[in-house]
Amino acid sequence: MASLHESTLKTDVSAELLIAHIVQIHASICKLESLRPSKQVNTLFSHLVKLCIPSSSIDITALPEETQLIRQSLITLCGKAEGLLELEFSTFLSKLPQPLNNLNLFPYYGNYVKLANLEYNILSDNGVVQPKKLAFIGSGPLPLSTLILAAHHMKSTCFDNFDIDESANAAARQLVASDNELQRRVKFHTHDVMEVRDKLGEYDCIFLAALVGMNKVEKVKILGHVRKYMKKGGTLLVRSVKGARAFLYPVVEEEALLGFEVLTIFHPTNEVINSIILARKPVV
Repeated sequence: MASLHESTLKTDVSAELLIAHIVQIHASICKLESLRPSKQVNTLFSHLVKLCIPSSSIDITALPEETQLIRQSLITLCGKAEGLLELEFSTFLSKLPQPLNNLNLFPYYGNYVKLANLEYNILSDNGVVQPKKLAFIGSGPLPLSTLILAAHHMKSTCFDNFDIDESANAAARQLVASDNELQRRVKFHTHDVMEVRDKLGEYDCIFLAALVGMNKVEKVKILGHVRKYMKKGGTLLVRSVKGARAFLYPVVEEEALLGFEVLTIFHPTNEVINSIILARKPVV
């Protein structure tokens, strides 16, 4: 869910002023009749992202309750807007003669490429090079992370993508149907991850998208479920955020990964918004 990535602002803004600007943008977004892509929607969310990307001294845990509620509301709104943007482009691309050759038409494609490169390098540095089977939980209607990894980095890996929304999976399947080789390796399943049990034990590596588990309680519950059923020695890659970027996506604290061996945590400082946490389920 890298589609909200934007270029970095060069100026540093005080925490108080930054929050004031974010609150104003939240109020404007709440007045929108729809979150479907439009000039007004794109302008507001682009402004929000540009405010949140630079390094910030904001301590998310210390925010007052009112600001915490606005933050949670923004995460939900960003998720909905991101999903609508991806669905629109997935539908548009599927109508082209060679949709997978035109993924770069999506305005944030370059940021997905950077994120996939970063995640693949972190996996490789920790001994996960060409996993036989990989699960991506929360793949959405435009599964760019899976498509980039499958086409450019993990060319023999089989990908099982899980999403709770059948319409998202239907759009994603339509994209992949244009490529016989990818269609053989890339599958889509409509399930709530909390209902997937023994099947999680089939995967050498599992990705957890940033918007799977919209708050701390949900995220901890999902992580515990995945840990219980994934294979011993398997790796889990979790997307999180740091600083003001936490107004865009949920934060995953290290203590939420109880029962895992945390291998590395990486916080990008460029236009890649998501932090990356790589963990392993102990063999014993």
